[in-house]
Amino acid sequence: MSYKKFAAIIALFALLLPACQRSLDTGQPVAPTSIYAGDSISTQGDPMAQIAQTATAMMQTPTADGAPSATPESENGTPDAEATATPGVGLPIASAAPSSTPETDDAFAGQATATPTQIVVSGRPSTYTLQTGEFPWCIARRFNVDPQTLLSLSGLREGVVYPAGTLLRIPQSGSFPGPRALRAHPTTYTISSADETFYSIACLFGDIDPGAIAQANGLALGSPLTVGQTVKIP
Repeated sequence: MSYKKFAAIIALFALLLPACQRSLDTGQPVAPTSIYAGDSISTQGDPMAQIAQTATAMMQTPTADGAPSATPESENGTPDAEATATPGVGLPIASAAPSSTPETDDAFAGQATATPTQIVVSGRPSTYTLQTGEFPWCIARRFNVDPQTLLSLSGLREGVVYPAGTLLRIPQSGSFPGPRALRAHPTTYTISSADETFYSIACLFGDIDPGAIAQANGLALGSPLTVGQTVKIP
């Protein structure tokens, strides 16, 4: 109890005490009051009871604004965690950790060095243009057609060397008269002249396509060949 509240109770007691004495000095008899079980005792007109009530009320006066309030306790006597928590203050939210995996460009993912792909001509085309190192009989063996029919359709004569770029018309019927293969294969071949090409090598073997030779060696059909180079013949 604070000093100010205690002093106020003493002062109130001092003011009410003479009134009690004057009431007793009147000499008037006090009517006896019967008390039965369960009846409540009235404190009206009793100065001492009023003093006690006043003192009790002053002790129960709410704490002034700004004064610290008692910390609520739980049933086991320890401070209630929910009551003591600071309102409005949440736990810090951890930010997402940056990914250490470098991003890759989908356009380049999984790409490998492209290997030249050769297109091997199969069947009989209607026309064919001579390449360097080729001649009409070589083409007749390659497409399994009669060389005389090929020359006739193309308006050419036998025994004449025709340059690269000459257009040949390929017969769609008949076959080559005799063995088509001039050399056994598969095997290897060593380049002996700087003028040799996959086209001329195919003519040396007779029945093989130049595109198949280039593909077996992982080279483009028009790749230059050097003297002493070994190529695979499928």
